[in-house]
Amino acid sequence: MDAPEFPSSNQGANAPLADPRLQPTPDFGTLGPGSDFKGVGSVAAPATPRRPSQKTAQIVAVVAGMFLALIAGATRKGNPAWDGLGRLLTNEKKVPISAAGPTRVDRMEPQKQAESLLEQAVQHSAVAVDQISTHVDGWKGQVQWSPQIASLTTAALNSDDLHVRESGVEVELAAYGLSKNSASLDYVLNLTDSQDHAQKVWALWAVGLLANRGVEPERGIGTLAIHLKDEDVDSRRWAVESLALTGADGSIQLLLAAMHDDPSSAVRERAACGLAESGLFTQEQRMTAVPRLINFSEDPSLDAQTHGWAVQALGDITHQRFGANTAAWRDWYDKQVASGQ
Repeated sequence: MDAPEFPSSNQGANAPLADPRLQPTPDFGTLGPGSDFKGVGSVAAPATPRRPSQKTAQIVAVVAGMFLALIAGATRKGNPAWDGLGRLLTNEKKVPISAAGPTRVDRMEPQKQAESLLEQAVQHSAVAVDQISTHVDGWKGQVQWSPQIASLTTAALNSDDLHVRESGVEVELAAYGLSKNSASLDYVLNLTDSQDHAQKVWALWAVGLLANRGVEPERGIGTLAIHLKDEDVDSRRWAVESLALTGADGSIQLLLAAMHDDPSSAVRERAACGLAESGLFTQEQRMTAVPRLINFSEDPSLDAQTHGWAVQALGDITHQRFGANTAAWRDWYDKQVASGQ
């Protein structure tokens, strides 16, 4: 079983830029102008990680684009204040619809194959999604992380199509040089305990990617659950982000617990986002969180900000708008259960 490959330090001019997704994300905390919940202010943004040492420069490189998805997610909430920023960060206007068909793609080098197919997948091409599944296992070691891959995986992970999100995961793993096997999982799990913050954050993210692709998900989720108890707020936050990536039933309960119990508003916010629309859960999985989110919306042990996030998550999941009217939410949900929906 091959050990996972890691991007070499001699990428030179082709090395990607430092990851802009390592910045605070305002999308859920601001609630937005269309929110049904009033009077909730912005959450204090988590601190930007320190500049990594030379030893970990290559790790920062491969993480490039990892966090763009979080900021880009704001644009899907209809918040005008962040719409322009989201387009800028994701290079939305720089990603044209490709005219390359499957036959032409087969004649491309792997890097261009990945870019062209993911570009088409983002534009909702089912053929491209299938082609990514067909080609991805042959891309290991031949597809490198680049600004273009970063932009495209960001767009894919924010798609409204779960299959496109999964394609983004596949391409991201290929660009990281991570095979979908236990050796890769061993590698990233070891790095989740790294004293270097850049290494640790990347590894936490990668655990979720691998779990989503079926690489020992219970083991990966168990490790993420442990890191939900880290003293470091940023590590807990990225454990939450990774749990949303897993797309596993067990991650829903862990996210609910983090949203309710974590002392950091930044972590609670990101847990709410994961339950509402981030990550790779199905609609059916998100619906299982609704009863507890209704409880959270009026739980006296939670602050007004968390009440607001619960209300927003309920609206994002159900597409209903009952605001802070808990009785209306309960009545609606009881009718859904009674009707078998």
